[in-house]
Formats: sequence, structure tokens, C-alpha cells
Amino acid sequence: MAKSKIKYVCSNCGYESLRWIGKCPECDNWNTFVEEIIEAPKHQKSQYDGKVTLYKITDITAVEEDRIKTGINEFDRVLGGGLMPGSVVLLGGDPGIGKSTLAMQAASAIKDKVLYVTGEESERQVKIRASRLKVKSDDFYILPETDLNPVIAAINTLKPVLVIIDSIQTMYRSEFENSPGTVTQIRECTSLLMEEAKKKHYSVLIIGHVTKEGIIAGPKLLEHIVDTVIQFEGETHHSYRILRSQKNRFGSTNEIGVFEMHEDGLTEVKNPSELFLSEREKETSGSVVTASLEGTRPILLEVQALVTPSNYGNPQRVATGFDQRRLSILLAVLEKRSGFRLSANNVFLNLAGGVKIDEPAIDLAVCCSIASSLLDKTSDNMSVIVGEVGLGGEIRTVSQVEKRIQEAERLGFKKIIIPRNNLKELKQNEKIKIIAVGSLSEAIKEVINQTD
Repeated sequence: MAKSKIKYVCSNCGYESLRWIGKCPECDNWNTFVEEIIEAPKHQKSQYDGKVTLYKITDITAVEEDRIKTGINEFDRVLGGGLMPGSVVLLGGDPGIGKSTLAMQAASAIKDKVLYVTGEESERQVKIRASRLKVKSDDFYILPETDLNPVIAAINTLKPVLVIIDSIQTMYRSEFENSPGTVTQIRECTSLLMEEAKKKHYSVLIIGHVTKEGIIAGPKLLEHIVDTVIQFEGETHHSYRILRSQKNRFGSTNEIGVFEMHEDGLTEVKNPSELFLSEREKETSGSVVTASLEGTRPILLEVQALVTPSNYGNPQRVATGFDQRRLSILLAVLEKRSGFRLSANNVFLNLAGGVKIDEPAIDLAVCCSIASSLLDKTSDNMSVIVGEVGLGGEIRTVSQVEKRIQEAERLGFKKIIIPRNNLKELKQNEKIKIIAVGSLSEAIKEVINQTD
């Protein structure tokens, strides 16, 4: 019997080496190399017969109405309007976050055949969860299997519109000697599912594990294979979850979906602004409200800051839901342009609700909350603050300010502070007071109650 040859593959980026390396030279991560068997190439006779099928773009019929609606509006929005036939979607998230629950609830609302392939649970365990989620569809089929070849055979027999793989790390192809969960098996199983889905025009929803850093387990090439990558975020000890798209060939990557976890499954949050502001204290220094735009949806968020004297040499800068480097830049602008001495203070920043925001339009709210906490003066609790802060202390324009104003008005806020250059694109609005500012110092004076 021939001795198997071994190679080492980085589980993060897919870099290959003939010997074990502590640090990956490609992605610079430590202890990510795993041992795999080098598969001998299978010499098969080419079946190409020299014929090529060409399609005129005008003869192809494909419309947006072909999408498969799951009945969960938040889920469909993140996907771009629903599942596209022939697409492969990768759903990732922390253990216990609700990936399988979301997949089962979405599949149960589809009025056609759905195949749920489980490699982690038995059919009885899946049935218990289905009963808890009140899944009663007659077109919902369960297949407890880890070998992908019988799965493909079952798909060809059943002809479903959606196939759910829970999870891809448990699947394997018997043609390869590597064990399930290795880079080779994950790549080959996903490639076969993608090939079959494109040929037969059914959708595939793949559930994937995540690493301790929160990224989807397996090399980045897995994300390149699939059409859509969506991430389920949120703390397991909080009831709400956020669904965010990281890659989408058939829609925008800016949309988010908000859910709340209950005993009987996930419930859509149709008004996330009220959720994120529901526990807000009315009179607290360091607390302001901003309007962020996630795709086409405006969301009002509470920005909380706590500034305390540092008793040690290096003051702490801790941010939750906000970029740490961006926070350091804004602190430098506050010191240089507005005269706030923060070099000897600890600064703790939090976006209430556990949401993560990368949009620069919340810069001004972050600066105002820090100034409010440093001065220990409350801000106007009926105001919403929007604006990007430049390095010169100027307030730059933000996109789609009309939607932000409408959301603030709908939730009963009396005043909104926006960049001065955004005024020219606004219509007359008498229901909410609009204040335009051009500099950081001007905005802080407008926001913070000077009578405290």
C-alpha cells in the first residue's frame, strides 16, 4: 500500500505548505495550519465533444420576479428581494445565534418542496425544533446525511426549489480521503453544490461555522465560490439579532435585517429604531442620538460615551460597535480643533443595542457624546445628530439626509443637526427643526445644555 503524502493547509486563507509552519506567510495568522492528505489527480478521459452552446442575451428570459420569497421580509431584504434560483448562499454566525432556526423558519414559509440536509442532528432532533417553531409544511423534507453523493441523488429525485445544508463542515465526498471539515472537503463539497445548483436551477443555503475571531470557518476561497455571504450577528445573551450581507451578487451589501429571539423562534423587528432607543435614559451626560443609514433603511441609534480620569500612564480607548482607529482620529480632532484635553482620560464608547456601524455619518454624534461626558453636561434629548467630521474640524455632508430627517420626525424628535452643505438639497419642513452646522465646535455648543 502506497504511503499517503501529507501537506499543510492554512484553515484561514488556504495557503499550502509541505511542512508545518507556526505563522502563515500569506495571512499572518498563527497556528492555522492543519494536516491534509495530498489527493492524487484522477485521470479521466475528457467528455468534451467539441460542441459549444451559445446564448443571445436578448433570448434569455430572467426577471426579478423569479426570486423565491421566504415570507420573512427582513431575510428577503438582505438577500436583495429573495432567493435567486440557481444561487448558493452561505450563512455564518456564532454557535447558538439562531442560524438553523432562521433557515428552518425561512424554508417553512416557501410554498414548494424544500430539502433540509442535517449532518449534526438526527431527524427526531430536527422534528423537535420544527415543533417548537410550529413548522407544519407538507413540502418540508429532512435528510440526515453527511455523504454528499447520496444528498445529490436525493436532490435529483425530489427536485426541491431550496436545499439547506446544516452544516457544510459535516459534509464530505467519498472520492477524497480527507476527513470532513478539512479545507479540501469544504471546497470540493461547495464546488459540487454550486455546479449542481447552476445546472438544475435550485437554491442552496449553506450553514457554516465561525472561528473564535467571528469569521466564517474555512479558507477565503469558500466565500469566493458562493454567490452570497450573510452573517448573523448579535450577543447570545441578548434577544435581538442582526443579519448582515458581506457579499451579494444579486443585491446590495448595505442592507441589514433585525430579528428578536423568542422561545418559539425569531421574530422580525420592523421598527429597529424604537428597539435601539427603548431603554434610553432621558437625562444622562454622554448620551446622544444619531441616524445611520443601512442600505435603504434609516436607523436611529443611541451613542454612549464615558470619559474618566486615567490613574495610569496610558489611558484606555475602548469602542463597542465602532471602529477603534476612527475613534482615535476623532479624539485627536477634538483636542486639536475644539480644545478638549483628552490625553489624560479614559474614553469608553458604546453603540447601544450591540449594532456595528461603519458609516462616517455618525462621527459628529460620537464627538458630541464624548464632549458631553467630559464636561458632565447633558445633551438635548430631543435632538438627532448627523454629520461626518473632517480632520480640520469641519462637518462634511452625508448621503440621503431626507430619509434620516423623516425617521427622526416619525419617532417624535423635535430637532435634527445636519451639515450645512446638506441644506441645499432639503425641502421646507415645519414639523422638525433643522439646524445646520459647519464646524465641530459649533455643533457641540448647539447640542450640549450650557445651563447645567
